[in-house]
Parts: sequence; C-alpha cells; structure tokens
Amino acid sequence: MAAVSARLPAFPWDKLEPYKKTAAAHPDGIVDLSVGTPVDPVPQLIQDALVAAADSPGYPTVWGTVALRDAITGWVRGRLGASAAGHRNVLPVVGSKELVAWLPTQLGLGAGDKVAYPRLAYPTYEVGARLCGAEPVVYDTEAFAADPAGTDLDPAGVKLLWLNSPSNPTGKVLPKEDLVRIVAWAREHGILLFSDECYLELGWEAEPVSVLHDDVCGGSYEGIVAVHSLSKRSNLAGYRAAFVAGDADVLGELLEIRKHGGMMTPAPVQAATVAALGDDAHVEEQRGRYAARREALRAALEAHGFRVEHSEASLYLWVTRDEPCWETVAHLAERGILVAPGDFYGEAGAQFVRVAFTATDERVEAAVKRLA
Repeated sequence: MAAVSARLPAFPWDKLEPYKKTAAAHPDGIVDLSVGTPVDPVPQLIQDALVAAADSPGYPTVWGTVALRDAITGWVRGRLGASAAGHRNVLPVVGSKELVAWLPTQLGLGAGDKVAYPRLAYPTYEVGARLCGAEPVVYDTEAFAADPAGTDLDPAGVKLLWLNSPSNPTGKVLPKEDLVRIVAWAREHGILLFSDECYLELGWEAEPVSVLHDDVCGGSYEGIVAVHSLSKRSNLAGYRAAFVAGDADVLGELLEIRKHGGMMTPAPVQAATVAALGDDAHVEEQRGRYAARREALRAALEAHGFRVEHSEASLYLWVTRDEPCWETVAHLAERGILVAPGDFYGEAGAQFVRVAFTATDERVEAAVKRLA
C-alpha cells in the first residue's frame, strides 16, 4: 500500500533545526520568532468558563451547543458585518489547521480536481490538496485581486479557491473592492471560495474585511465560507477553538461528514469559546501587547538594514535584506534570533524571512538589543 505521506512535501520546520541549535547557543538564550504561537496567559474569564464546564462526562455535539452557536452567530453579525447569519451558517471545528488540511477530502475532491491558493501561503493549503489526491495550483494574489479574469489562474477544474486576508506570511490585507471582485468571479465560475480570516482582528495599518460582510457578498453566503480561529485573538492555540461561517448548504454537508468522523469540539472548549466571543476587553489588551512588540521589532529590524514589506496586519513582519532567505536565517541565528525562511511559504518568498512578534516582552527586548 502506498504511503499517503509520500504525496506530501517535506515538513519544512525540520530544515530549521540546525539554525535553532545555533541560536540556542547564544549566551543569553534563543529568541524564537519563527512560529506564531501565543505566549501570553489565557484570559482568566476563559479559564474560568473552561473549569466550570470541566464536569462534562457525555459526548459533545459536532454542531455545538445552542449557546455556542448563539455566540458565534452574534460575533459573525457584529464583528464581520454578516447581518443575515444564523445557526445554519456556522460550524465549530477542532482548530483551523485541521479544517484546512482535511477540507478538500471532506468536500469529496480528488484526482482531476484543482485546489487553488496564493503563491505565498500557509503550507497547509497545499497539504490539504495533496492528502486527497487533488492538484494544487497557485495564483498571484495581487494580480488576481486586481483582475481575476485577467490572471493566469484558469478556472477550469478548480473546485476550491483559498483566499487569505490578512495573509500569512506577508500580512497583506485585501481591500473591500478586491474582495467583491473575487467573490463575483468565484460565483461566476461555480468555484467554492474559502476565506482564511484567522488574523482579521489583528489589523495594524489597514482594517481587514471579511468576505461575509454585507457589502462584499451582497448579504448572500452562496458559495463562500470564512474560517476563523480564537488561537491568536484570545491566546487559545492550546484549546483548538475555531469555527467556519457562510454557505448553509456547504456547512450542512460538512456537519454530516464530521458527525460520522467524530470531529467534536470538547464540551469545556465550547464553553470557553462562548466566554471568549462574548468579551472584547481581553482582545484589546492582547492587541496592545502585540502592537508594542511589533513596533519595537520593526524599528530594530529597519535600523539593522532590513526592509519591511506589506505587514499591515497579522502577527508577523515580512522582511528582506535582498539576499537568499537562508543567509538571513543564518545571520540572525548567529545573534541568537530564530526566524522562518520565506521559502517555507512558496518560491516567491526566497529572499524574505517571516518574523513573529509572539515572543514575551523580555525576549523581544533581547532581540532588539542584539540587533542594535
């Protein structure tokens, strides 16, 4: 039997291990800015909700509790501007990465089908296509957004189109008028559009907009679904709390499939998600932490000779010294700073590195001093 893993690209982070060892040898320890994992505490009200629901001996439901669906639909209406969203338009998932990786399989895609995603992108879009045997194809985000019909993305055979705004790794935000064009193009060609919006609440120099916003989709969610995560906004990466919202028919099909697959968000996590979506104060507090770290690292990197491109949103700075990315990785590792090489996200990133500002204040301060 052929190994499914043979279809997949090499796991990129393994290539970073030698540089991690170099950075770890720094007398003051490593400053790891390579992964966007939260390091700050889970807000107390969310911890309290989790603990209060700890006595949950029965199986949770895949669709979630009524309270959870109320919380998600309320947030989608208020935060995303999707005024018509109801319970049939939402579905909790066990972390957004699981959804991204297994979505093409759950949609029944396979050989002969194409999954399109940005040429600079989160690697799991490609992984999801390869897991089900579909063909992964890339497109240039800027050219596609400006004129979908005029780019080299051939709609023939494309069954799933991934959009990512704010972008990981670049932090680029697509304006509302671009989203309107993309949604119209996808609908014209009968292509299902999934928009990864996990960094939507982390806009710095631009205000990200959802594809579900009334002004983008015209109040109809036909053919479009948005993916959201609480990992970044609420420090819940360890909880695996996420959800999708949009086309009721698509989500209804996914619900039936996920019931059979037992893809259930644990009951205590459902309760914690309700608490998290019902509180904005902790989100603003966390944004403040990230804003300060971002500003400090940006200034230090620019003073060190880096150029920052895009980066108007998300948890990363997309930077270059106009040299091969692995040379930059090595340069920073010698200073005890670990970053992600841009080619992890596609060949177009070969001269960039992605710098996360998810380290503690103390580690960010150490990085700033080392770059001085």
